[in-house]
Amino acid sequence: MRCAARAVTTTQGFVRLSMTIVITTLILLLTVATSGVLIGLLPFRLPRPLVQIALGAALAVPHFGLHVRLDPELFFLLFIPPLLFADAWRMPRREFRRLLGPITALALGLVMVTVLCVGFFVHWLIPQVPLAAGFALGAVLSPTDAVAVSAITGNAHIPPRLLHILQGEALMNDASGLVALRFGIAATLTGAFSLPKAALSFVIIAAGGLAVGWALAWLFAQIRHFLTQWRGDDPSSHVALLLLLPFGAYLMGEHLGVSGILSSVAAGMTLNSIDTLKGELTTRMQNRGMWAMLEFVFNGVIFVLLGQQIPVIVAHAGEAKASIGVDWWHLAAYPFALLALLMVSRYLWVWIMLKLFVMRARRRGENVARVSTRIIATTTLAGVRGAITLAAVLSLPLTESDGTPFPGRGVFVFIAAGVILLSLALATVTLPPLLRRIQLPADDPRATEERDARAASARAAIQALDYMREEHKAQAEDADEASLYAEVAARVMAAYRPWLDPDSDAEDKRRARRGFGMERTLRLAALNAEREELYRLRREGEINDVTMRRIMADIDLTEASLRSGRRSGKR
Repeated sequence: MRCAARAVTTTQGFVRLSMTIVITTLILLLTVATSGVLIGLLPFRLPRPLVQIALGAALAVPHFGLHVRLDPELFFLLFIPPLLFADAWRMPRREFRRLLGPITALALGLVMVTVLCVGFFVHWLIPQVPLAAGFALGAVLSPTDAVAVSAITGNAHIPPRLLHILQGEALMNDASGLVALRFGIAATLTGAFSLPKAALSFVIIAAGGLAVGWALAWLFAQIRHFLTQWRGDDPSSHVALLLLLPFGAYLMGEHLGVSGILSSVAAGMTLNSIDTLKGELTTRMQNRGMWAMLEFVFNGVIFVLLGQQIPVIVAHAGEAKASIGVDWWHLAAYPFALLALLMVSRYLWVWIMLKLFVMRARRRGENVARVSTRIIATTTLAGVRGAITLAAVLSLPLTESDGTPFPGRGVFVFIAAGVILLSLALATVTLPPLLRRIQLPADDPRATEERDARAASARAAIQALDYMREEHKAQAEDADEASLYAEVAARVMAAYRPWLDPDSDAEDKRRARRGFGMERTLRLAALNAEREELYRLRREGEINDVTMRRIMADIDLTEASLRSGRRSGKR
């Protein structure tokens, strides 16, 4: 009887815990969804991350009683692999190869500089903190958050080259910062540090992570290609498997003792390079929609969880203050001092890096313009710290091997949270006006490249259609059918001809573009009329829901193409 009663109690406790997890998850999702509505209601524009952090902090106030403790290991497993995988998949291969020098200088060189500068500065500022522990804090503060920068800049145009550098830096410096953190913690706990051993371990961990990610992505692509050839395309199953790939890469990397984060990044870049979704329309569309929704939800939950930790960190600030024997004013000044150090060191590093790259380019005979101070300032202020920094600082051990508290841990948590909030606030105030003052080329290189690519694809389409028309003409036995086929082919080719000669400024070209704008407006009006008629037919019972959804799907696809400007006069 006692065993049965104990089993019932255990089952009831498990059910209550499961319900708590489900309800908490739903509240977090509701908070993320509500943040967009609140932004639209505010009389002034605030970046979504700041609103989500504020909502998370409000939920953690004791009156609401909702607090989610951020477990670093669970956080790194659940949120980081899919987000980095998606960013790596979207990272342009050509730009990544061309900008590998600046990206490496920021993601590796600047991380090492940050670790050293912060370590020595914190040891000088707080003598009770050992130098090795200061290096650990430097590693915590080194990763940047490109997602927060994108949300802050909003509709402001970031120069393409700068955007790719920031994206590449954020992809790579998470791994380098966390590996450096591992060495900092080990040095603090053991009191010993060997630079050659650390450098060798870093190379092995990084190279191993990249190799694991590449191998898993290549194996996934081969298996998927085989299944597609054998059974045909199964979009839902393949997208679900693709969603699991970054988690598998991360877990495999961590299990083998290498960088799971770099493994996820390598998997995304590998799939991008081998075009694993080539030729499968439905899978590509489902995949695109799934990742867009997942990124929105996961990024939102990350910032809400970040806000959830702030009241607890502030509540324990007194303990942190007592551990190092300083007053409140000094404790409050530490995040400002560290942020100033991070900004100054980043500005100097970016300035030196760009000067060296310009000098090397000029020695090769390239005509390179002088580096703008606004570009350097923008790159500096875009070094926003985010949830990776908070998760990293919370992963610091509570005690050393002998049971004594880890030196400065409470102060480090307070400083990291303060630097995150201050860097977000600073970027919110300064980045948008800076970006508006940056002079961009009159003709966006991306737009020019897109026009040229569309012209090349249009020429290929016209050649293929012309070949099919001639082939059908030679094989047709009925003259009327051959004439009809030629007429239809000419009509299809006519849709491609406006994309030819994209750089022409002739009057007929400008007139044709105005005509495309009119055509877009008329087509959208016609699609809206179709949609209204379908709703009317369903209301009156003349068609059922299945019929309406099938026709509506075609209408929605056409409207999405028109509204994106891909097939309109936006050329």
